[in-house]
Amino acid sequence: MKKTISTALACMSALGLPGILQAESADAALQKTLTASFRAEGQAGMDRLVQDEANRLCSQADASGKTVRDEDAAHIRQSSFKTIAWPTDGQFFGDFKLGEKLAQDGRGKTWSDKPGSENGGNCYNCHQISQSEISYGTLGPSLYNYGKLRGVSDINSATAKPIVEYTWGKLWNPRAFNACSSMPRFGHNSLLTQAQLKHLMSLLLDPQSPVNQ
Repeated sequence: MKKTISTALACMSALGLPGILQAESADAALQKTLTASFRAEGQAGMDRLVQDEANRLCSQADASGKTVRDEDAAHIRQSSFKTIAWPTDGQFFGDFKLGEKLAQDGRGKTWSDKPGSENGGNCYNCHQISQSEISYGTLGPSLYNYGKLRGVSDINSATAKPIVEYTWGKLWNPRAFNACSSMPRFGHNSLLTQAQLKHLMSLLLDPQSPVNQ
C-alpha cells in the first residue's frame, strides 16, 4: 500500500490535480481517487483502501521523498511489537517440508479466492531461501543458511531462544523491528495462520531443513 500511495500522489500531480491537493489534504484527495477507482468483489472489500497509522505515516514520508521521522518510526515499532501474538501452545516449530511449499505458494487474498481459504507465503517473491531454487526475488535479503549463520544448532536450546522469538516476531509483524518494512505482516493481518508460521519457522531455523544445509 505504501508504494501505491506514493505512486498515486505522483500521478495526481502529473494529471494536473494540484488544486485538489491544495483544497483538501493529500490523504483525503487520494482516498477519494482510490475509492472512485476500485470496487468491492468477492473477499476483496473496500476496507483494503483504508490505511492504518503505520501505513499512513510511512506513505506520507515516502511521498515527500523523506524517511519517516525518528519519533514516528519509534512509535510504529513500539505499537507493532505489542501486536505480536506468541504461539498459543508455546511451540514455535512445525514441518519444514510444508514450510517450503508455503514459501513457493503465492496464492491467496484475491477477489476470486474463497474466503477462509489458506494463503501462501510467497516468500520466494522477495528472498532467496533454498539454494536449489533457481527463481527468486531480491527485494529482501537472502535467507539461505538463515539458522546456520545465526548459530542455531538446536532449535529447542536456551541459546536459540532470542533468534527464535525474533524470527517469529518478524514474521508476525516486521514493523516491530523495521518501521516501514515492505514485508507482509503475516500474523498481524491474518495472512497466515499460526500453524503456517510454524512451518516457515522450521524452514528457516531447523538444522535439518535444506535451508541450513
